[in-house]
Amino acid sequence: MERRTFLRAVGLSSIAGLAGCTGGPTESGSTTTTTNGSGTSVAMVYATGGLGDGSFNDQAQTGLEQAEGEFDIASEHSQPGRTSEFKQHQSQYAQQGDWDLISCIGSLQHDALAEVAPEYPDQKFMVVDTKVDADNVESYQFREEQGSFQVGYLAGLVTTEGLSTANAESTDQKKVGFVGGSKIPLIEKFEAGYRAGVKHVDSSITVSSKYAGSFNDIAKGKEAALSQYNSGADVVYHAAGNTGTGVFEAATEAGRFAIGVDKDQSKTAPKYADHILASMVKHVDIAVYDGISNVVNDEFEGGSATTLGLEKDGLETVYGDTLGSEIPDSFKSELESTKSKLTAGDISVPTDPSNV
Repeated sequence: MERRTFLRAVGLSSIAGLAGCTGGPTESGSTTTTTNGSGTSVAMVYATGGLGDGSFNDQAQTGLEQAEGEFDIASEHSQPGRTSEFKQHQSQYAQQGDWDLISCIGSLQHDALAEVAPEYPDQKFMVVDTKVDADNVESYQFREEQGSFQVGYLAGLVTTEGLSTANAESTDQKKVGFVGGSKIPLIEKFEAGYRAGVKHVDSSITVSSKYAGSFNDIAKGKEAALSQYNSGADVVYHAAGNTGTGVFEAATEAGRFAIGVDKDQSKTAPKYADHILASMVKHVDIAVYDGISNVVNDEFEGGSATTLGLEKDGLETVYGDTLGSEIPDSFKSELESTKSKLTAGDISVPTDPSNV
């Protein structure tokens, strides 16, 4: 069933330029925290990389905090250190029988949840970034390729026309880069959209890509980005969770530009703000809030799937806190134009990098 309705979190409009229960799972590499509350109970199982990543998990936490501020919520969270731990965390929360909703963050939880959800048919689950076909799961996905197209278009403009700033330098070559966490279909959607946006400016621009194999390895992120900057890339965009911190370190060291993801990373990583052009903000917070509010309001629709893109403000380009004022108005106008074309369906964006 495709879900047609969409609840907008109060106070989560576009970001300009976003009684405790019994103890949950514990394992090496994970932690558990309980907050007070006596109403609707929510257990959060975060993606690997955990809280403090300044992007994906932190954005999900923002949605939980919004719900806690609006409703009477009892919440607990766990932070698995490895993908292999997801099933254990999901199962232990479900076995407790204390939770009105178990919220699973990240596409890598798909396989575990596809096994766990049918075993607990009376337990409500939600999952972000993938679709699980089960009558007790609400699924939320995003059109990451659309938002990535936008920041790719920005990167293409910058490497083609340059950007006058004392905080970073440009090369004489038209080159940009992409750093992903794990090479999985979800992250390849980011790469595909980014490549398409860059090529929409100029098909001759060179786009290089590297995958770190982890969402929580800053050193690998830095190594991957430095190799691209050293090869002449003016801008590197990452979709790599906490690994992306290494991309920002590399941009600072190389004196070039970076583009963040999921949250406004010029704010979550302010020490690198002089080199963060923009961020492709992915409103996981809205998905989490929506799922919780559905349970609170007795509107949970198991088996439903909600897809968010530019047209539902699920994605947006947020210009850097420092560099935003240095991005020409002409660039920003062009991005507004492409956004209108994307939402109208006049521009089709591939989801597979091999199709760009």
